[in-house]
Amino acid sequence: MEPYGSQRREMVQRQIRARGIRDERVLNAMRSVPRHLFIDPSQRIAAYCDGPLSIGFGQTISQPYVVALMCELLELNGDSKTLEIGTGSGYAAAVLAKLSKQVVGIERIPQLAEAARQNLLSANITNVDIRCTDGSIGCPDEAPFDAILVSAGAPAAPEELKLQLKVGGRMVIPVGTSARYQMLKRIRRLSETSFVTENQGEVAFVPLVGEKAWPEGTP
Repeated sequence: MEPYGSQRREMVQRQIRARGIRDERVLNAMRSVPRHLFIDPSQRIAAYCDGPLSIGFGQTISQPYVVALMCELLELNGDSKTLEIGTGSGYAAAVLAKLSKQVVGIERIPQLAEAARQNLLSANITNVDIRCTDGSIGCPDEAPFDAILVSAGAPAAPEELKLQLKVGGRMVIPVGTSARYQMLKRIRRLSETSFVTENQGEVAFVPLVGEKAWPEGTP
């Protein structure tokens, strides 16, 4: 029996379903992805706890509930082409991979990008393409996307990312004037020129650093 299986099931029941996540595909993805493989072995005792964990370089792996909420808001199906900005060690990308046909993950820190590749291989996930570049400008050569998940807080939703959505596509992104506290927003593209934005509650993410977001050195 998989050693962490019971902990993952309890995590989903107590931390995720109990807080209102109802999409069964999201719940199943959260049950199946081995979160302990995406953190340092010294932290594995806390792998399924209700909170974020450090992955080094000033970055974190997000709280499980927040990952589930963002994935549910994206309204993914098995044919979705999904972009993740701020991949870190690869955990959210792994969950997205269970819900999408193809995932492109962008991580600006080379050591984390390589760790994400190795972690995804360890988890037997093969439909994620990890790229090491500036996530704030997205991935124009792979656009358009059905969904974009931004796993870091931006001062505003970059226009470059919005324009990489298909018409009908959704982006979930933390936005705020503080580099550490934001409002989670879902942006839906209605037409070539029209978007609608919904607020989804307060969150706290590390800053999105890049040409179209916070400058290098933002604390």
